[in-house]
Amino acid sequence: MSYKFLSALGVLAAMLAGQASGQTPSPSPKSDAKSTAVKTRGWTTPRTPDGHPDLQGTWTNATLTPMERPAAFAGKATLTDAEASAYEKKDLEASDIDKKDSSLLRQTGDVETGGYNNLFIDRGSQLARVDAVKRTSLIVDPPDGKAPPVTEQVRQARGRGGFGNRYDSVKDRPLAERCIIGFGSTSGPPMMPALYNSDYQIVQTPDAVMILVEMVHDVRVIRMNAEHAPKGVPKWLGDSVGHWEGDTLVADTTNFNGRTRFRGSSENLHVTERFRRVDANTILYRVTIDDPATFTKPWTMEYPFLATPGPIFEYACHEGNYAMPDILGGARKSDAAGASKTPGR
Repeated sequence: MSYKFLSALGVLAAMLAGQASGQTPSPSPKSDAKSTAVKTRGWTTPRTPDGHPDLQGTWTNATLTPMERPAAFAGKATLTDAEASAYEKKDLEASDIDKKDSSLLRQTGDVETGGYNNLFIDRGSQLARVDAVKRTSLIVDPPDGKAPPVTEQVRQARGRGGFGNRYDSVKDRPLAERCIIGFGSTSGPPMMPALYNSDYQIVQTPDAVMILVEMVHDVRVIRMNAEHAPKGVPKWLGDSVGHWEGDTLVADTTNFNGRTRFRGSSENLHVTERFRRVDANTILYRVTIDDPATFTKPWTMEYPFLATPGPIFEYACHEGNYAMPDILGGARKSDAAGASKTPGR
């Protein structure tokens, strides 16, 4: 068992121990919760003893809404319920992974191996609803729902087959493939929906907010009202420092180690997240990504985290897995086959 995992367990245990005293939504002596609570359709924002909105519980961000707006919805940021229902039905049918012509099967690369089936998939069943309407993309800025272009340096690196397309050693393979962190930036930041296991448990104290991620059991700790670690102290999930702006939790994250590479991002990645409890069952999540070394301009996504009964289940990543030696062995065989076809050999 690694030191990293033991440390995460220690943080989790300490925060869960404090949850009993921190979860009661009663006002503190310094704050009258009744006068500051937000009321929506008879719902009152629950608050912790220090007067801040209570974000604790188990949440999911699973959604059919894609990160980038599909061409079919160009210029159309939202849909009517009828339009959304038609899209959701078509999407679920087309991505039925038990069918050989499944679009999702092609995306996961499992057409030949059949590594997944519908039993393992949990993408949700609806588009994300924000402000009472269904969204066609998670990206809200730029307004076209598309991520901005990458820099020339990143474009050239992709052209050379970088970012996870090397097979020379175990260290060349993607982090999720090696069970270091969850794939698809589920832990983030930004915390993105994934193919399955898009569940999160939030535990909150005055000094820290812990987010336990179901995918690969990653643990994020947002240190409240603190200073960032020195620039020379990089972390897998970055260094997250939080503060409250009214009823919105703002998490500022820097100090990435440059190896998580969200969409090719560098160690210069700067992520700003906003968590706002908008009703009993919803946290509205808004996140801005800024990395001048990777993207030509900052961009923003927004989508809901919905309450779910839970619990968070254990994720045993690659237990009894033979994929890594097979992947590298296959690459060596491919290398040998290519060499045998080289003229003069």
